[in-house]
Amino acid sequence: MSTNQNKARTEKKQNAAENDGDMRICRVFKRCGGCQFQEPYARQLQRKQEKADRMLSKFAAVKPILAMDDPYYYRCKVQNIFGTDGKGRIISGVYQSTGQKITATDACHLEDRRAAPIIRTLKKCMRAMKIPPYDLRTGRGILRHTLIRTSFTTGQIMLVLVTAGAVLPAKKRLVQALLAAHPELTTIVQNICPDGRPLTLGERSIVLYGHGFIEDELCGCRFMISPASFYQVNPLQTEKLYQCAADYAGIAEGVRVLDAYCGTGTIGMICAVRGAAVTGVELNGSAVRDAVENAKRNGCGNIRFYKDDAGKFMQQAAKQGEHFDVLMMDPPRAGASAQFLRAAVSAKPERIVYVSCKIETLERDLKQLVRSGYTVKEIQPVDMFPHATGIENVCLLVRNNG
Repeated sequence: MSTNQNKARTEKKQNAAENDGDMRICRVFKRCGGCQFQEPYARQLQRKQEKADRMLSKFAAVKPILAMDDPYYYRCKVQNIFGTDGKGRIISGVYQSTGQKITATDACHLEDRRAAPIIRTLKKCMRAMKIPPYDLRTGRGILRHTLIRTSFTTGQIMLVLVTAGAVLPAKKRLVQALLAAHPELTTIVQNICPDGRPLTLGERSIVLYGHGFIEDELCGCRFMISPASFYQVNPLQTEKLYQCAADYAGIAEGVRVLDAYCGTGTIGMICAVRGAAVTGVELNGSAVRDAVENAKRNGCGNIRFYKDDAGKFMQQAAKQGEHFDVLMMDPPRAGASAQFLRAAVSAKPERIVYVSCKIETLERDLKQLVRSGYTVKEIQPVDMFPHATGIENVCLLVRNNG
């Protein structure tokens, strides 16, 4: 079969799937690795529900997974790398799942639709202004990758140009050209990342246009998002996730909440506006600075933040006789450390609300907490990442009497 015939068949399948409204066909699915499923959304949800039931139902009944109304174009954080093809033309895309070879693509069914046109314009500017992409193999070039952050609620868009050094040729002309083609851009930032790690940010940023951050609204709160801020990539589902966590915490006026691994303070802020007295603990200093600023933006005088290891903070608080009614924990994919879990149990909160982004480590940690005197009361899966295997869960644990 000829190349044109293959292309025609692929387009026909894609059009049929899109008309069905249930599935999009991605031409780089196997090479990209960003998605693990290319099948109807209902089947994906069934797979995830079965996995959650299999791994977590021994603790408590698992509720039906909270699905998206439209499982496409949900990512508010978009990263693109740049390189050249065999003819020396500038291309953009993602790293293949098997290594650091670029899979060229101009669009993704999961990313905010506003990102792809900006990347296409940037490539034209790079060619016209002779801004070469950075080559990991040779260590030559300028532009490493881009980071685009968007807000579905405020409409704001941030473009971060990650360069290998401080030099960015035709900087003013580049910004002018980007704004002329995309007046919707709220801010443009140059981030300087001199080391060889792919898709990371350096410590130094230069604001080229705007304020250097965007704002988003979530659960009635307003959050500042800077280039390095941790912020969930699916804000529509994040709102469901955090509302569930706050409900499980039983927030009322004066309830004392310890928000461990608090990041930029999102969950804790949502509890604070409901009247809780919140203490947030986070080891990342940049995230703590963002959290303090977010508290000011939302007029929250009943929340305070500490830069510290959450486990050590809880141990010290217990020694000093400080008590919390609720422990809110949202650890990284590796889950909570054994030290953290021991500290959590010794602090004796009446409730623990565990927000997990990896079901395998959640299962492990729940076993430890149950052995240590807690009972799992609620388990709510949330589909934060349609077309990927990950399952987010919110669990409520209650301390046993005695």
